[in-house]
Amino acid sequence: MQLDRALDTYLRHVTIERGLSEHTVAAYRRDLGSYLEWLSAEDISDTGAITPAVIGRFVADRAGAVPPPAATSLARLQSSVRGWHRFLAREGIEDDDPSGRLRPPKAPQRLPKALTIEQVERLLNAPSAEDPLGIRDRALLELLYATGARVSEAVGLDVDDLAHGDVLRLRGKGSKERIVPIGSYARAAVDAYLTRVRPGLAAKGRASARLFLGARGAPLSRQSAWLVIRAAAHLAQISSEVSPHTLRHSFATHLLQGGADVRVVQELLGHASVATTQIYTHVSVEALRDIYATSHPRAR
Repeated sequence: MQLDRALDTYLRHVTIERGLSEHTVAAYRRDLGSYLEWLSAEDISDTGAITPAVIGRFVADRAGAVPPPAATSLARLQSSVRGWHRFLAREGIEDDDPSGRLRPPKAPQRLPKALTIEQVERLLNAPSAEDPLGIRDRALLELLYATGARVSEAVGLDVDDLAHGDVLRLRGKGSKERIVPIGSYARAAVDAYLTRVRPGLAAKGRASARLFLGARGAPLSRQSAWLVIRAAAHLAQISSEVSPHTLRHSFATHLLQGGADVRVVQELLGHASVATTQIYTHVSVEALRDIYATSHPRAR
């Protein structure tokens, strides 16, 4: 099958049949697009001409780039290539899978960076409680920390998703829904935004069901939410890098430090596997010493 046609067939499959998010599909499109460009440069225009040796040359070429790619980026690229070839073989488009022996590089495990509780409080209190956009920003930050939502999940919320009182409906990866508690602080901040700010923002734009709106009344974008977080971190004088995922990391870490069961945290985060959640269960040497000293009868 022609390369472009085979790629389009696969992208339709992951979008329609597997229901992957638009961000995941876009990542597949980027990775496989670069793969197809490389194949075309090698005068390969048909999937039947791709052999294990061809794939090996592609991986070696990417691994030897200057500057070298991060292990995680190379692993994701190889995963995209393997997924495409497995699909072509499974659907009978090709007789076999030439990527079967491809093994991803071992990525170093990086522990998530979490803020301290004191830093989180400073971050949440950074937006102005008098400025309309500050009230909106505080509601967004409180909600992110209270629920552990991904920033894409937060900006994708509709007003109706808050209709259940002290719980919130989130739509995660693959359009999977989950219900999470929202907490009194976040609920109060969101209620203040809904009553004092959102009606005015909504009047500036077209009617939208989205919970968080921008200054002109359009739904708040992921990029705008990122800028909100960065501005709050600057006002809070937090020197470490604060990304949209930082509050999600902090949510999970603080829950586990407070004694929450890892499987409960898994459900709240919307992780498909508990192994993903377990990266948050790291404990510092100091914490281990404190627990040992207070718990073991022969510690002293």
